Amino acid sequence: MSTDPLLLVSDHVAGDVHVLTVPDGAEAGRLDGRHLSEHAGFLALPGGRVACVDDRRGELLVLDPFGPALVAAAIPVAAPAEHLAVDPSGRWAAVTTGLGKNGEPWSDVLTVADLETGDATRVRARVGEPGVTVLGGGDPLVVLRHREPGALDVHRFADLLAAPPGCPTVIPSARLPLPDDGHGDAQHPGQGVVFAATGEGVHRARRAGEGLVPQPVIPWGADARGWYLRLDTRRPALWSTLRGGPADPLRWPEWTNRAWHHDLATDATTLTDLGPGLVFRLAPARDHTAFTRVHPDGDELVLLAADGTVRRVPLPAMAGAPRRGGTPWEGVQRRAVAASPGSDWVAVTRGGHGEVHLFDARTGTEAARLKLPTPLDHGGHAILRTRSDGAEGDPVGR
Repeated sequence: MSTDPLLLVSDHVAGDVHVLTVPDGAEAGRLDGRHLSEHAGFLALPGGRVACVDDRRGELLVLDPFGPALVAAAIPVAAPAEHLAVDPSGRWAAVTTGLGKNGEPWSDVLTVADLETGDATRVRARVGEPGVTVLGGGDPLVVLRHREPGALDVHRFADLLAAPPGCPTVIPSARLPLPDDGHGDAQHPGQGVVFAATGEGVHRARRAGEGLVPQPVIPWGADARGWYLRLDTRRPALWSTLRGGPADPLRWPEWTNRAWHHDLATDATTLTDLGPGLVFRLAPARDHTAFTRVHPDGDELVLLAADGTVRRVPLPAMAGAPRRGGTPWEGVQRRAVAASPGSDWVAVTRGGHGEVHLFDARTGTEAARLKLPTPLDHGGHAILRTRSDGAEGDPVGR
C-alpha cells in the first residue's frame, strides 16, 4: 500500500496515468492505454480516491491510489467528457459531453451514475458544453449550466437514473435564466448553493425543494472576468483567475491576470496581480494557492500565501511553448499544476519534456524534478492527494 501523499499524472495524449510517491517520485502505480479527458479533469472523492473519464473507452474511472487495486470501478459513460461532478457524499455522479475535437457543439448526451452500485443511465438534455453540479441531500439534484441561451436547468437525479433505455430526451423540472457567456462552476456543499461564472460576475442560486432560488450576483470587482471557479475547501471561499486585456488570442502575452478570492462568510473580495500572459487553473495547498504563468519572457510558479504574500519562482522554459503571434492553446505545450490542501507540496508539469517539478510551497524551493517515460504533450493533467486532505469538499472536476 502506498504512502501519503501521492501524485497522479495523466498524459492524455500518450494514454498513460502515472502514480508517484512524493517527494521521491517512485512509481506506485501505472495505467496504460487510458486517454483521460483533460477538460473534465480529476475529481477528488472521499478516502483519497479520484474520479476521471477515459474519453477513448468511454468510461468513468474511480481510481484508488491508496488501495490494493488502482482501478476501483469503471462505468460506461458518453464521451467526449466535458464536465464531471458528484454530490457532496461522493456517490451520485454526472458527466456532460462537449465538443471533443469538433468545431462546434454536437452532443446532447448526459450520463448519471451511482458510484456505489455501478448503475448508470444516459439521457439527452441539450446540445452545448454544459457545466454540471450535483446538489446533495435525500433527493439529489443535477444542475446543468447551459450557454446560448444561458440557463441553470434542474433535474431530479432519481428521475434521470430511472430513465428508460434509448437515451430519451429529458425536460428540466426547474430553470433559472443565466447570461449566455457562462463558463465555470462551483458548489458550496454545506449551503446547497451553486455558482456560475459569467461576464457579469458570479451568479449564485440556493436550493429550495426541487428548484433553485437566485441570490445576488457577486461582482468581479475589475474590468475583467473569470473563466474558472474553484471552491476553497480550507475555508468557505471561491477562487478564480480574472483575465483582462485584448480579446484577440494572438495578443495573449498582453493579457492581464489577477487572482480573485471571495470570502463566502464575509462577502469580501481580494484581488492579487499575477502578471501578464496565460494563467488558468489553480491548486490549493495547505497554506498557499498555486498558479502557473506562461509568458514568452519566462514562465513562473506564483505562490499566494494565506496572508497575501506573493512568491514568484521561475520555471524552466518549454520547447514548443506558446509564442508571440500565435495562440496559447493550439499546437503548443502547456503546464498543469497540482497541490493538496493537506500538504505543502506543489507539482508543476513541463509539457513536452516529460518532467514534473516538485516545490515546497513554504520556501518556494524545487525539492525534486521527476522524469516520466512519456512526454506529457499539452502539459498533461495532475492531482495530488493524501488519504484525508478533505479535497472531496469541492465536488466538481478540475
